[in-house]
Amino acid sequence: MHNRILCTLVSICFLFSCGQDYLPKPNGYNRIDLPERAFDVLSMPQPYIFQHSAHAQVEPDSFNLAEKTWINLNYQDLGAKVHLTYLTLESKGKDIKMVLNDAINLTAKHQIKAYGIEESILLTPKGYTGVVAELTGEVPTQFQFFVTDSTENFLRGALYFNTAMKNDSLSPVIEYIKVDLIHLINTLEFKKL
Repeated sequence: MHNRILCTLVSICFLFSCGQDYLPKPNGYNRIDLPERAFDVLSMPQPYIFQHSAHAQVEPDSFNLAEKTWINLNYQDLGAKVHLTYLTLESKGKDIKMVLNDAINLTAKHQIKAYGIEESILLTPKGYTGVVAELTGEVPTQFQFFVTDSTENFLRGALYFNTAMKNDSLSPVIEYIKVDLIHLINTLEFKKL
């Protein structure tokens, strides 16, 4: 009898002690652990050399196997790839104006979905001219660049992700890879043809 009264009192206390309404927790974002920054020198024989992230695997471009100078930097753990395309100027009818127009048009195609495209012109330590384009909004590529010596060599890069995550969720990864790519640009050196 004593136990029955005690159980009833405890039950009543539990029923009346929960006076607040239940509020569900807000949606969270995926946790992304970024690796410690480290760089390796490009070991694949190409007409250019640079330092790239040690966390990115260098692989031949699988989109166009005929172009041996096109490569990808695969950030497998981060679900990203940087596509690098290289062209020799004044060969196959390609002059600097045509190549620059192509690169600018490839970036401009994203204006439909982009909230904004911020472009910066830079001069690398080796004296090359480069243009960096940062795209905001739900675009497939958030960072593009090209570097040229204006006479013989042209290298273009574009960052893509293999995920359906929104760009605001990917923001820490995008910023991390941007720093890697600025380092790549600053260490780029075209080999003598």
